[in-house]
Amino acid sequence: MLEKDREPIRADLELTLGRAYEAAGEPAKAAAVLKHLYSGLPLSFEASVAESELQKLSSSPDVTAISFGEQKSRTDALVRAKRFPEAVDAYRDLLRKATPTDKPEIQLALAETLHHSGQDREVKSLLNSVDASSPEIAARRLWDLGELQRAANDDDTFLRTVDQIRQVAPTSPWLEQALLYAGNIYLLRNDYDKAIDAYREIETRFPGGARAPYSHWKAAWLNLRKGRNDEAKSEFEQQIAMYPDSSEVPAALYWRGRLAEEDGDSAMASAFYQKISDRFRNYYYGPLARERQSKLSLPADPPHYAILDHVPPINGISPIINDTPPDNLRVEKAHLLENGGLLDFAIRELKAAAEEDKGDWLPAEIARMYQDAGRYDAAVETLKRAIPNYFAVDISSLPRSYWEALFPKPYWSDLKRFADANGLDPYMVASLVRQESEFNPNAVSNKSAVGLMQLLPRVGKGVAKQVKLKHFSPPQLLTPAINLQLGTRYFRSMVDQFGGFEYALAAYNAGDDRVKDWQSAGKYRDVQEFVESIPFTETREYVQAIMRNANVYRQLYGSP
Repeated sequence: MLEKDREPIRADLELTLGRAYEAAGEPAKAAAVLKHLYSGLPLSFEASVAESELQKLSSSPDVTAISFGEQKSRTDALVRAKRFPEAVDAYRDLLRKATPTDKPEIQLALAETLHHSGQDREVKSLLNSVDASSPEIAARRLWDLGELQRAANDDDTFLRTVDQIRQVAPTSPWLEQALLYAGNIYLLRNDYDKAIDAYREIETRFPGGARAPYSHWKAAWLNLRKGRNDEAKSEFEQQIAMYPDSSEVPAALYWRGRLAEEDGDSAMASAFYQKISDRFRNYYYGPLARERQSKLSLPADPPHYAILDHVPPINGISPIINDTPPDNLRVEKAHLLENGGLLDFAIRELKAAAEEDKGDWLPAEIARMYQDAGRYDAAVETLKRAIPNYFAVDISSLPRSYWEALFPKPYWSDLKRFADANGLDPYMVASLVRQESEFNPNAVSNKSAVGLMQLLPRVGKGVAKQVKLKHFSPPQLLTPAINLQLGTRYFRSMVDQFGGFEYALAAYNAGDDRVKDWQSAGKYRDVQEFVESIPFTETREYVQAIMRNANVYRQLYGSP
């Protein structure tokens, strides 16, 4: 019976099955299952139990020891889970057992894991001992050395390392990644021509690679920034034609429309703006395109632009039946478990019911459970996974319950009160909170930012003094009202300093010194050109997402 339920793999079932085989006197089958658990799910509690069980079985003549490959699979999984100290020990053990053929790869994996653990002192000597037995091993070794150089902010040495990778492995994916970093280094130096060369080399050498669309876009965008409008026009259109599924297409459509406007071609500009509105309705550029289009005067019979036919239709959005099935015993059991506070078990029952019912009601019901339990972040993530293209459609295309789970309003009275007190749009604040923590008041980032608005303790302490909050201590940042009080005041200071929400959001994410540097990098047509020019992808997407989300909040809820 347990054999039938092994997919998807569950640690508790694997352990039970392995023990069942052991009790039935089938040690070989028991060992096979326990090895699968040990190497496939190394993060589970059951994996450590499986290791002990395997040691007991090792005296059986039918049981073979855990293989090198199984140990490596387990160690690789530890790395993927960022369990670096454990992975370091495991790789050291593998290195002692490795054949001459396997040794270089294990050495490199160990060096990379040591680097992730912050143990760089040993890394360089380890990398220097690697036998570069193939171009790919040589390229990976150079890449790892380059990582040390970048960590030390030694960009010039890293750029020379890129040249070495190009010489030893001109088709290696390690070169592709190295060229991307090289382009970004030149971008941050405002050396746009060298950045363009690096991005174009990626597209030329790796035309089918995952980074080709992004690299094409960066080269096109920097040509616009250099004032080479004719080149930019051509490359924006190439982006649409060659990479129609790429995430850069909305920007390519918008800025090609802007250049058409600058040329006095209102018909072309309007056509490109309309395509954005139709296909990317609630993306960052959707409202901007509609606003510009509304100000254009158009001919009675506007021409058709074939380039726009390359943009694919929306995928993954179908009519949704939002009601849970009536009189379903599993659903009723799930609700009983939910009422008893056993949410994880309730969701498991819902998934089983949906598998039997074959309905599309499951994501909304799981999101509803998470919302009712105050786990707004889990509700948001559930529906993001269920409908990844939700920003492409109009509000009317999805049930309102979906939108309200995707864009919730918890802590609203405090949020609105402190937003109003600081002269901020409450929906802008809600959008910022959604981006920072997805309304999880207990969120703590890997940089120790805390709470709804992800404030660093030192920032919270400074703002607490400004607002005369007595006896402040960092744990208070986990209290929603206090976090919102201090976060809105801090964001207001950013708005006052920079004079616009987009600049303030960039500073909130990346720091005010960086924003000042980016502002001084040249003239911008407007704030939208500044936003698209932000060199940090994380910050650029952060600003665009919050501006986009605030627009959706306004559509959903009207006047705050």
